[in-house]
Amino acid sequence: MARTARRAGRDVVIANSRGPESLASVVSELGDRVSAGTAEQASAAGIVVIAVPWDSVPEAVQGIDWKGKAVIVIDATNDWAADDLNGRTSSQIVADLVAGARVVKAANTLGAEVLGSDPQEAGGRRVLFISGDDADAKEEVVTLFQDAGFAAIDLGGLAGGGAMQQIHHPLAGVNLIRL
Repeated sequence: MARTARRAGRDVVIANSRGPESLASVVSELGDRVSAGTAEQASAAGIVVIAVPWDSVPEAVQGIDWKGKAVIVIDATNDWAADDLNGRTSSQIVADLVAGARVVKAANTLGAEVLGSDPQEAGGRRVLFISGDDADAKEEVVTLFQDAGFAAIDLGGLAGGGAMQQIHHPLAGVNLIRL
């Protein structure tokens, strides 16, 4: 996701549970416009990406106050165990965990290597699916991905669209090029 944001001309703050100093080699590899920070510092950005294992999501967002920030949270996680979430999508659960943020499900149907590579292929643009319940947030996420060279397709809300993107559902792992 950092490569994608850089391709779109955005500044990037990356964070992990081990602290900013543990990210020095990653920052060096990614280059200009990328810095390391704490999860709280990363959450101050206009768009925040959660890209951790599903079981680590609660810990990753714990203690961050999302209210009043108008932050967009891109949920790039996957519930690989395909847990029974009581009829809800994983992104609806994430939305509860980041109450106050505007959640958009995106960048979870492709592997990190594909997502970080050039989205221009075979005369077209690689497709990324998005879903969310906030139209303005979805528009900003679409702009981010389009600026990075992707073709974004809006699937609707977190319930219906998010379900199509989940593991063992129709769009998981689908790698399409829009000509």
